[in-house]
Amino acid sequence: MRGFLSCLFVMLALAACGNGDQNGAPGGEPGMPGGAPPVSVSVPLKSEIIEWDEYTGRFEAVESVDIQARVSGYLESIHYEDGQLVKKGDLLFVIDPRPFEAVVERAEAEVERAEARVQYTTTEARRAEELVGRGNISREQFDLRVQERSQALAELDAMRADLKTARLDLEFTRIKAPVGGRISDNFVSVGNLVAGGNTNATVLTRIVSLNPIYFVFDGSESAYLNYQRLQQAGDRPSSRDAENPVQIRLSDEKDFMHTGYMDFVDNRVDPNTGTIRGRAVVENTDYFLTPGVFGRMRLRGRDPYDGLLLPDSAIMADQSLRLVYVVGPDNVIAPRPVVPGPMYRGLRIIRDGLADGDRVVLDGLMMLRPGMPVAPQDGAVTFNDQQGGTR
Repeated sequence: MRGFLSCLFVMLALAACGNGDQNGAPGGEPGMPGGAPPVSVSVPLKSEIIEWDEYTGRFEAVESVDIQARVSGYLESIHYEDGQLVKKGDLLFVIDPRPFEAVVERAEAEVERAEARVQYTTTEARRAEELVGRGNISREQFDLRVQERSQALAELDAMRADLKTARLDLEFTRIKAPVGGRISDNFVSVGNLVAGGNTNATVLTRIVSLNPIYFVFDGSESAYLNYQRLQQAGDRPSSRDAENPVQIRLSDEKDFMHTGYMDFVDNRVDPNTGTIRGRAVVENTDYFLTPGVFGRMRLRGRDPYDGLLLPDSAIMADQSLRLVYVVGPDNVIAPRPVVPGPMYRGLRIIRDGLADGDRVVLDGLMMLRPGMPVAPQDGAVTFNDQQGGTR
């Protein structure tokens, strides 16, 4: 029995030695321990790229007007339903017009009296001119008649101005929509006394226009400088000079369904936040978009160009550097620094560091070391729109 166990121990030891010779020796079969590991390799995908930069912002009305009373009085009636769409010129409120009608009638009477006064003084001045010519009255008396006529004419002009003001005040009792859009609820109920004038006037409601609508956002200083460099290089016109296209999606949307164009960039970078304000115009013919709604906007970063793309899994991070493994002619890998850009249809744009024909390792990077031989396996780089990115 003891001899049998000794023989079995020797056979197991020999078997172990045999496996070590096959699997542990350098230059073994690919895929086996100690041999060149298999890796998926492909050249970068070359495609026409349209870069988009994303920003967060909100929609704002092109016109937002607080409807205020211009004359004081009691609110007599309201002529709209809360939240309805109104057109420019629609009647909204009526302030009790009776006191203003009385003022107009009094002003009209004052104008008639002033006209009569002018007629009388004109006749007197004409008669005085004839009498002074014959020497029947003194020159001083003639001048007095002419002066009285001039005063009457001035009083008539003043009375007519008062009548015009009174008629304006009467017109202001009928408050109409200065712009078209969606109106809010009434802030003051019928029967309340409202204050008019230029200061401390009562706000009755608010109207916001809906079509078109603004999308307002803040961009970083670095993004602004990048756009300035692109303009200098002729790669992209400034949004101050060109209607660069934008696409917007709402918080509950997966795709950028709303389109528009840039129409304004502010004239300064805010020193407190390091951002600059931009604005886009979006068509809103169905009035679906509402001022104050949050959205994500993407702005064309540069004109279309041919570029190289890789999946993020092929890119390593080494502190501030980004590296890829490139397979040489002898199937030995070497690290290559690259400059990555934004995502595009699920792939990472490679701005610099690679050429069209470079063979790049796509996966298993954590198991590799510089100068290691590998067994390349044909891979492919394809778009993956499900992962998002600009498109």
